[in-house]
Amino acid sequence: MAFTLRVVLATCMLFISLFVDVHSNDFKENNIQDTVEQKEFRQKRDNLGVAEAQQQALEQQQQFGGVRVRALLQQQQPVGGGQYPQQYAQQGLRYQQQQQPGLPKLQKARGGIQNLAGQQQLNGQVGIPGAKKLTKKLATIGSKQFRISQHPACLEDVQLLCGKDYKGSNFAVLDCLQNDRADNSQISDPCNNFLWQYKLNLTMDVKFESAAAEVCKVALTKLTDCSSLPKGRGEVLPCLYEHLENVTAPQCLQYLKRMMAITFSDYRLIKGFYDTCRDDIETTSCGDVLSPTVDKKGRRLPHSQGAVVNCLEENTGKLHEPCKKQVLRVAELAANDYHLDRSLYFACREDRDRFCDDVTAGQGKIYKCLMKHKFEREMKEECRIELTKKQKLTVEDYKVNVNIQRKCKPEIKKFQCDARKPKDQNIKLSVILLCLELNIKQGKKVSGDCQGEIFDMRKQLMEDYMINPRIILACRENIGTDCEGLQREGKTLHCLMKLAKDDKLHNGRCRAALKELVKETEAGEDVRTDTALERDCRPVEDALCKGVSKGNARVLTCLMDNINAPEMTKACETRLLTLQYFITRDFKLDPQLYKACKKNAIEFCYMDEDDDPNNKDNDVDDDDDNTKDGMIFNCLHERLHPGEVEGATLSDECRLQMHRALRQRAVSVHLNPNIERECRRDLGAFCSEKNEKGEEMACLQDNMDKLEDKCKKLVGRFTGEESEDIKMNKILMKACSPMLSKFCKDHLKQQLNEGILMQCLIEHKNDNEMDEKCAAGVEHFQLLELKDYRFSFKFKEACRADVTTYCKGGKEKSAVISCLSQLVRDDTLVERTHRVSDDCRKQLKFEELQKAENIKLDPELNKACAEDIHTHCSGVKEGNARIIECLRAHQSKLGNQCHMKIFNKQKKEAINPEFDHTFMHVCKRMIKQFCQGSSPQEIFKCLKQRKNDPAMDSKCKEVLTKRQISKMHDYRLNPMLQKACSKDIIKFCKEITDTEDKQVELEGKVIECLKAKHTEKKLSRSCDDRITSIMKDAAMDFRMDPLLARVCRNTAKTLCIEEFDDPGSGRIEECLKVKLQHNKISDKDCKMQVIRLLAEAHADVQVDPLLHKACALDIKHYCVDIPQGEGRHMSCLLEALEDKTVRLRQECRRMLMERKEMWEYAAENAPPETVQELVMSIHSSPSRNYFFSVFIIFFGCLFMFGMFCGRVTKHVRAEVKNK
Repeated sequence: MAFTLRVVLATCMLFISLFVDVHSNDFKENNIQDTVEQKEFRQKRDNLGVAEAQQQALEQQQQFGGVRVRALLQQQQPVGGGQYPQQYAQQGLRYQQQQQPGLPKLQKARGGIQNLAGQQQLNGQVGIPGAKKLTKKLATIGSKQFRISQHPACLEDVQLLCGKDYKGSNFAVLDCLQNDRADNSQISDPCNNFLWQYKLNLTMDVKFESAAAEVCKVALTKLTDCSSLPKGRGEVLPCLYEHLENVTAPQCLQYLKRMMAITFSDYRLIKGFYDTCRDDIETTSCGDVLSPTVDKKGRRLPHSQGAVVNCLEENTGKLHEPCKKQVLRVAELAANDYHLDRSLYFACREDRDRFCDDVTAGQGKIYKCLMKHKFEREMKEECRIELTKKQKLTVEDYKVNVNIQRKCKPEIKKFQCDARKPKDQNIKLSVILLCLELNIKQGKKVSGDCQGEIFDMRKQLMEDYMINPRIILACRENIGTDCEGLQREGKTLHCLMKLAKDDKLHNGRCRAALKELVKETEAGEDVRTDTALERDCRPVEDALCKGVSKGNARVLTCLMDNINAPEMTKACETRLLTLQYFITRDFKLDPQLYKACKKNAIEFCYMDEDDDPNNKDNDVDDDDDNTKDGMIFNCLHERLHPGEVEGATLSDECRLQMHRALRQRAVSVHLNPNIERECRRDLGAFCSEKNEKGEEMACLQDNMDKLEDKCKKLVGRFTGEESEDIKMNKILMKACSPMLSKFCKDHLKQQLNEGILMQCLIEHKNDNEMDEKCAAGVEHFQLLELKDYRFSFKFKEACRADVTTYCKGGKEKSAVISCLSQLVRDDTLVERTHRVSDDCRKQLKFEELQKAENIKLDPELNKACAEDIHTHCSGVKEGNARIIECLRAHQSKLGNQCHMKIFNKQKKEAINPEFDHTFMHVCKRMIKQFCQGSSPQEIFKCLKQRKNDPAMDSKCKEVLTKRQISKMHDYRLNPMLQKACSKDIIKFCKEITDTEDKQVELEGKVIECLKAKHTEKKLSRSCDDRITSIMKDAAMDFRMDPLLARVCRNTAKTLCIEEFDDPGSGRIEECLKVKLQHNKISDKDCKMQVIRLLAEAHADVQVDPLLHKACALDIKHYCVDIPQGEGRHMSCLLEALEDKTVRLRQECRRMLMERKEMWEYAAENAPPETVQELVMSIHSSPSRNYFFSVFIIFFGCLFMFGMFCGRVTKHVRAEVKNK
């Protein structure tokens, strides 16, 4: 209680001694108003010009008094220069004598100091011995008893500028005369000088330090650095100023703010300022601003004394370090209240009323409010300039911004952001920002208020290049030549950044400065940080990213993901790519990537866990991936795919973010630092005309064979990653986005698709609903993949080990596929365990299907058949295996090379029908309906059994028939026959297999050989069953009998024209048999083949489908106990036909009678094939006696010739023979 009373009493004593009124509102800015006279004069001066204003002022001379008018007219007179008018000096002495009769000596001294020179006053010196002491004493006495408003030196000034009857306190008068006007030339020189000496004594008087000791006793108790200072030297108050943020007592704060307002009105009153900065004031010519009222640009200067500090602030880069510290210290102290910043206060007074009328002063609130409106049109240029100056100082010393200093103080202390600097050394804003941002990334807690201030500072740095000295210094040439005329608001910075992206910024220092700026501002973290980007992308953001929350690069990622969307504007796209250019060059500038991959980067890439934000090289251009951060990304990239490097792989979260980063880099070659660096020459040589996003990379891919080795390797890797993530292929995505939504909707939900989307598009490439542009893009990428199997991600991942083991040295995709497919085929034929892994075989199936779909995807086949395609298939549209089907249809006419390639392709498809694109594509629905779960080798057999099912699709049935016909041309195209008859072929048909070309079809010769042995009942059981099935199929469709189809085609067209249109019903064969019976077949070869058919049917009723169908019930009734095969059912039916007790069905009897007649005719006309058949033929012939007579005569003649002519050979002696 006693302490509180002492504080109150001390405060009262202080205010009494200062003539302080009870009206406390005199201390507030909103109660300080311009007088009518002041406003009228300033308005006239601004509207009419100085000359006319002076003329009108002369007319008012008598009203206000001559002294005041002369002061107004002499606007070019130095503040401290000139001499006191004699009339004024006499008035001042008389006034002092009346108020203080005991000062006769001081009256004399007062006259001696009237002619004090301006420079002597600046230096605190006088030209008369003892004048300094007397001046100080005079001002001290005046400060105790004088009212400034009644002092002769300022009487007329107060009446003119503050009102005739103004009777405010001394502080109120100071506010009126100095704090309420920007130009001290309105105040007469005598008053100006008196006010300065008055304020100087206030700051030096021990009494005020004693008052401070009472009012601020609590603060001084805690601040030992201030309480221990000597009294009477003006050091205590400046010390309290510097620790203002630690003062909490309202009385102390009020006192200090009032004293600061006095101190900061004149740089000479700031402790140590003038002594420290004297040389710099002269060097920078800042002392000159004390004289003119306009600067070099024609602008009216603010308060003449504050102009010196203002000038030094503009030239901080030229100052010596001690003076620079003083300037920054002044800025720090003035940061809390914008009233203390004289130049800012006067320049922004109107803007403060316009934009921040409802904002209370203190704690930097006015300054923060003005900054929000800095680039609005209504803001005065003078205010904008002063705000920029303030921002520049903040960049040099973060404490100049009171908000970040106050709100982030705990975090700065906790994280030791200022620990690396000496205590008395200024700490740059960039150091604090980088330190705080690093700790935020590391998940450490930072208050919301501090993060808000960090965001504001980052936005300011990205908004105005003028506040960044390094940008101005390093980029001034480019700003003047390439970005001239651009407004700030982030446009100039984006202009420079775009020059860097387009490789037109050859200034390494400027490039490095821009990169450091992006790093300091964390521009990739929040799109709102970049004013230019936010402005141009706001419509796009509202349309595409409306629900995306701000921060953590979420909006930026959304915009980049939709860069090809119709809603994307050119302006937004340009801003995005410009900013992204710098983000891709620093691993830490991508907050999502940094957060997800930090642990992996520390573990695998030797990244320091706590990076020093000050550890930066400002003198080199590190705009490539050879930098530390660039190498970290490359290191993570190497470990993106399991199996590519030894050791552990990345976490799923890191992999996800790496893929996202790669997608963003894929938008333009400029966003991929490695490719941009290594492919610069190739880009110039092959892709100089490709300027749209994505076109340059596509150009490099199309010219891959011509690229330099390093570039080729990087482009190849990029192509493989495109296969894994189709979203990296921006050109393809632009065409295929709707198709992905239509055909691959389920796969789109997967975050890591690993090539599934590309495979999905390939599978639906030939669907009717597929967009032509998308299909063409997919096919183009497939052709690109042929250059290297590693370009196909899923194939590479599935077959990596198999290729390394069995196809060493293989690179081209087609060659690798052929190598692995050969292994699969061989293992399938010999029924041994597959050497190729299951996953690889699945991918082989997919790749073989694609080769069959488009002949261009099979380079060897395409090359071998180029001429045949031109000859036979020139009018056939590519795709959907149409070209290959055309070549098959003309197989007999193909050249040797093409014929061989087609045949080999057929063999591969015969082993695994899944490689047959046409078959699998056309019969896809039927396979799903009838053969679900069947193995690949069983699919064909399954569908063949359902061939005549009413539900069978007609197109599938047609393809199935074509494949059956192909299998009849060569046993090697029928794996099941090859397996069942392997031993029979070696035993009975070896001559054919040994003599014929193995690379072309045998035209059914081996099958005909086996058919003959089937008739003779010499085949093994398994082979006989397989041949029977083949003969049965051939009996229903003459095209499945290659020999019959070849020799009887023309005959069938002529004699069986009606049946020829229905080749699969067996009617053509039946027609030919009837025509043979009626002896209407003239072609001997055709006749012999029809006879062969009859002989085959005679041996087994199963081979005659029509007869078997007619007699099926009779076979079941009369031959139920007789096993099938070896003609037993046919013998049963013939016996039943001869047995009159057996009543066969009429249709069966009729057909049996017809067949019997046909067999008899065939037997008569068929040539004998063996000696036994020859004997039987002669024996059954009506001319058998003739043949017998000829035989007897021949042998009789031969006998007689031997008897009469003797031996033809010479006799040989026994001894010779024995030798």
